[in-house]
Amino acid sequence: MTHPAPRPLPALPALAAVVTVVLWASAFVAIRSAGDSYSPGALALGRLFSGSLALGLLCLVRREGLPPRSAWRGIGISGVLWFGFYMVALNWGEQQVDAGTAALVVNVGPLLIALLGARLLGDPMPPRLLAGMAVSFAGAVTVGLSMAGGGGSSVLGVVLCLLAAVAYAAGVVSQKPALARASALQVTTYGCLVGTVACLPFAGQLVHQVADAPLSATLDMVYLGVFPTALAFTTWAYALARTTASRMGATTYAVPALVVLMSWLALGEVPGPVTLVGGVLCLAGVAVSRSRARTRAPRTVPAAGEPHSEQVP
Repeated sequence: MTHPAPRPLPALPALAAVVTVVLWASAFVAIRSAGDSYSPGALALGRLFSGSLALGLLCLVRREGLPPRSAWRGIGISGVLWFGFYMVALNWGEQQVDAGTAALVVNVGPLLIALLGARLLGDPMPPRLLAGMAVSFAGAVTVGLSMAGGGGSSVLGVVLCLLAAVAYAAGVVSQKPALARASALQVTTYGCLVGTVACLPFAGQLVHQVADAPLSATLDMVYLGVFPTALAFTTWAYALARTTASRMGATTYAVPALVVLMSWLALGEVPGPVTLVGGVLCLAGVAVSRSRARTRAPRTVPAAGEPHSEQVP
């Protein structure tokens, strides 16, 4: 059975994907900042609680009802794996390894999304998507190696980041069918609520740490909940509902390049030439994976007595 090549995203879903990627890139900076004052589980719970409040208010304003029963399986799985487990594992992993190693290992996620999407969802794997992912992954490797600090990595940290990547991929593939039955806002809101419930065992840590944490760390945690979670996960779901999981996963390869840029602007961390080359490769690979191959117009067969001609674009 052959699958038609997915169409490029229209303007609005493409803009939603851009918003998601930019906000998720900013999350790496905020996680490292807040992680000095909050433990991984407490930070995840505080982020998810803030996101759930923002999403809940938006649902009330828009009068969104409950998702249909057929969507709950995907919402539940993505809520536990992506909103819950992924965030705890990523927070913990970023405390064990340097930013470059974390970005490198987590970027296994889009490759896993492509494989799972092809296997479980029947997503097509056009050559341009595969080529773009290969270029972007090479860029992510370059960025990761250039940013990695000597001796800053640990086996535990690498394993945690790898588990986060697996949970991310499984969550995306689980979320995709739910979006065919419920709105992007419903899937995001109730997925975030499921993740919040899954992280409730860390409530004691959160209450204790929020009393001692500086205001800047708490604001970072709230920012993570409102923007990279509530807003970015909603725009992600909106765009994912309109394209394949594989193609959306490839879009996130722009994150390492944006993290480099944001660290440069916000923290004054000037990237080296190798890091810049890696960032350019990440963006170039995304551009290739999002592009659509030009198709040659069909050859016309001339009628008897007419000269032979061929239409070429």
